[in-house]
Amino acid sequence: MATPLSNRELDALREDADRFIAELDEEAYLHFAGHKETYDLVPIYERHAELTKLDTALDVGASVNGGRNVRELWRFACEGYLGNFVSEEEEKIAEAETHSVKVGGEEIPYRDLRPRIANEDDRARREALERVRNEATEEHNGLYIRKNQVVHRETERLGAPNYTELYRGFRYPLDDLADQCRRFLDSTERLWEDAGDRFFRARIGLGLGEIERWDVARVFRGAGWDEAFPKDRMLPALEATLSDLGVDLRSQRNVELDLEDRPNKTPRAFCVPIEIPERVVLVIKPQGGPDDWRALFHEAGHTEHFAHTSPSLTVEEKRLGDNAVTEGWAMLLEHLTIEPAWLERRLDVPRPLEFAAEGATQLLWLLRRYCAKLIYEIEFHAVTDVTTMKSRYVELLGGALKVTPSDTDYLADIDDGFYASQYLRAWAFEAQLRAYLREKFGNAWFTRKDAGSLIRELWSEGQKPTADELLQEVTGAQLELEAAADRVREALAAV
Repeated sequence: MATPLSNRELDALREDADRFIAELDEEAYLHFAGHKETYDLVPIYERHAELTKLDTALDVGASVNGGRNVRELWRFACEGYLGNFVSEEEEKIAEAETHSVKVGGEEIPYRDLRPRIANEDDRARREALERVRNEATEEHNGLYIRKNQVVHRETERLGAPNYTELYRGFRYPLDDLADQCRRFLDSTERLWEDAGDRFFRARIGLGLGEIERWDVARVFRGAGWDEAFPKDRMLPALEATLSDLGVDLRSQRNVELDLEDRPNKTPRAFCVPIEIPERVVLVIKPQGGPDDWRALFHEAGHTEHFAHTSPSLTVEEKRLGDNAVTEGWAMLLEHLTIEPAWLERRLDVPRPLEFAAEGATQLLWLLRRYCAKLIYEIEFHAVTDVTTMKSRYVELLGGALKVTPSDTDYLADIDDGFYASQYLRAWAFEAQLRAYLREKFGNAWFTRKDAGSLIRELWSEGQKPTADELLQEVTGAQLELEAAADRVREALAAV
């Protein structure tokens, strides 16, 4: 029977959780930055075995008395318990992705397949690369199926009939957000059909009814804009942008820049907040091109948020909390790269309004994709046999995007912890916060030290407030996904 824990016992769990997360983040950094081939999660779980026991999760759940911090600790304990059971599968999936596959006579690392597809001019070659990627993903799916079977079984032991109900118990606004997603898909259906068709025709000469999934990565790559987004100007532009906001990136002792090229280093930039705020690592493997710039600025948003977080906050407020907050800060910096005023200030981009409109169209693709993804994941986690969800994945994602996805991705395209909901709320948060910053500081708010002072003050709150609370505190508005659609409409109307 579950027994509520004393404050002293909860504090001990907080300290253990802090070390557990730090070790997991360190391991993720070492593996995905190419410092080591293996991804050794099991030993970390073994060192923190008490934290991931069923009794611990149940006892923390019994300790929830309405306070958010203990509820966050309960969520963490449940996720740790489930993660412990699937850590072996996670290791095997990560290590399988470091292996190479044969395409014709060439050996290509699995993780490089998507970038290769995005960089391939020849359409038949893209299709061949996609076919090999699908075959390799299908081989990984056995691991994903075992992982989901374990999660379903162990979720029931946590007291919830399924994973979806477990997160409703954590007060995730899944149902309200899913309703917003359905309204968003309806309100932007015609917008996407028109804008998406123009976008694909402009970049690749194929309309929305002709394009295939192996073409999309190439389109999003935006190779025609590469000269305007050179790799050697990525970091200087980031440094100058942060400087305008009052942040000196190079002098931040708590921020590490990993710039070295290594085999198996993930090509996309990422942030690892190993110690918050004492040690935050921004990993970069500059490739150049607009997509790479977006990724760098996105991860820099995470980096600065965590690096400015107050050290006086609790573990729950620094490491846990509402991830829509940190994703919102990441998007605020990322979307500068499709902001005409920023483009004119930092880069020699021809036709900045046209580029911004294309960027807004890509954002609309992502928004519609994640709306469909959230609806899919709510259904996915409520079924016992996940293998029955293949056709539903294709139906929902294909219906939203008008491009048929590969059914082999129906398992890999699932984010743990309903993270799709955090992205969606973050897009709304960013759109509404940006509108406020423009109203208060002008369209070039990103050049204003006073805007930077406000942002740094909000960064210091870590993830103590939710995105809804933070937006309410600053603007007085409620979080609304349709605000992101308005952001897109504005950019498209400017061309």
